[in-house]
Amino acid sequence: MKTVIKVLLAVIILVLSYAIYESIMKPVRFDREKSLRYEGVVQALKDIRDAERLFRQHNKRYTANWDSLVNYMKTGTIPVVKMIPDPKDTTFTRSISDTIGRVAILDSLFGKRTNFDINNLSVIPGSNGQKFELECGKIDKGGLKVDVFEARAHNDVILEGLDSQLIRNLNKGLEDINRFPGLKVGSMLEVTTDGNWE
Repeated sequence: MKTVIKVLLAVIILVLSYAIYESIMKPVRFDREKSLRYEGVVQALKDIRDAERLFRQHNKRYTANWDSLVNYMKTGTIPVVKMIPDPKDTTFTRSISDTIGRVAILDSLFGKRTNFDINNLSVIPGSNGQKFELECGKIDKGGLKVDVFEARAHNDVILEGLDSQLIRNLNKGLEDINRFPGLKVGSMLEVTTDGNWE
């Protein structure tokens, strides 16, 4: 009888130990996976920001149309500028900028990136094809109409497949401090192109 009790106690201790270990490791694994997923989404949002800035330089506005943005990135060019000293300046403090050619935006921004596909600019990494939400418009800032844009991905999409309770807890914590429960770049309320991770 004592042997049976000892075996039962050993099993109970093992089960409790495993339960304690899992309760500690579950959030640790969640945070590790969240960091990996966030890393990919942040890079994608930085790419969107770069694309929107260049689109605005050429078109004098942002766009909320993925096809227009991707097409511009495929076909657009930017000038290659060379700075030379002003030959009329004897103090050598002034310079002249000289456009010596143009280079494709796609090559300039993303040419060194392996496995980069501009056609996937709108797709949230690791989301099985779901797209970023993209908006643009104008807001009134001191009597002036200013162009703004915002691209965002909700945590429910970024972290899909992970522990749903931990995702809800994360979202609730962010909402309680009036922060977007996910990752975004730009803003439809302020004149900024910063990301909420910066």
